[in-house]
Amino acid sequence: MSGPDFSEIFRRYKEALGQAQQSEGKNIPGGGKMSSKFGFLGFAIPAFLLVILVSASVVIVGPGQRGVLLNFGAVQPTVWDEGLHFKIPGYQNIVRMDVRVQKEVTEAASASKDLQDLHSTIAVNFNVIPDKAGWVFQNIGMGYKERVIDPVTQEVVKAVTAKYTAVELITEREKVRSGIKELLKARLLDYNIAVVDVSIVNFKFSAQFTQAIENKQTAEQMALKASRDLDRIKIEAQQKVAAAQAEAESLRLQRQNITPDLVELRRIEAMQEAIRKWNGVMPSVTGGALPFIDARAYGGK
Repeated sequence: MSGPDFSEIFRRYKEALGQAQQSEGKNIPGGGKMSSKFGFLGFAIPAFLLVILVSASVVIVGPGQRGVLLNFGAVQPTVWDEGLHFKIPGYQNIVRMDVRVQKEVTEAASASKDLQDLHSTIAVNFNVIPDKAGWVFQNIGMGYKERVIDPVTQEVVKAVTAKYTAVELITEREKVRSGIKELLKARLLDYNIAVVDVSIVNFKFSAQFTQAIENKQTAEQMALKASRDLDRIKIEAQQKVAAAQAEAESLRLQRQNITPDLVELRRIEAMQEAIRKWNGVMPSVTGGALPFIDARAYGGK
């Protein structure tokens, strides 16, 4: 904003002062002389002009800002830091630029290495290099987000995502983010803008590809379940085989231990058990020989 036109103010002040001198000593209606009143004006006007001059000369550059100096609208190499400064009213002007870390979210459409459509949302944290604020204002202006950061980010995203397949973009997300950050940092440095960090807010693929990924995951889960079931069945079968082998081995060992004496002992034990259970009543039979018990058999041979 330009300063006040002091030449016009001084011209009017001189005219008023001349009129006061011409009217000095003349009586005015109501009594008194004009010299006293114009004498007060002669003091008040310079004081008022001094206040205006000082206020128009003081410039304050706030925190996180830099002041770009303009001489009659021409950008100067000097960049003012934060704090209090003085300028020449009507000749110099200051444009304040924000050099703090800012955030810009950019939407980018691209394609993967295997030609899958991809819609990305990228958040870029950046700041204008403080010493280069004058260059940025002179060559780009205040709209550096729309003019530089958005289009460069979109171009970088297209270049990086074209190196990866759709699956790799998902599984190697951190590697993709690092690639975008490094390339974007190099590109924006040409415009004296420093990249602080880059974040991939979202990767969105086409509906067909998303459905295919879901189907693949479902198939992998089913295959994993079938594999686990097969392993379980194998283990159960092995357990049954082991149990059968143990039983067979037990029978084999039992057969090896059978002797005539053991057979006779088992026969005697069976007959004793039968006698213990007999109630003393002879069985009734029709025809045939009458069964009997050989008592001598219990006395040994």
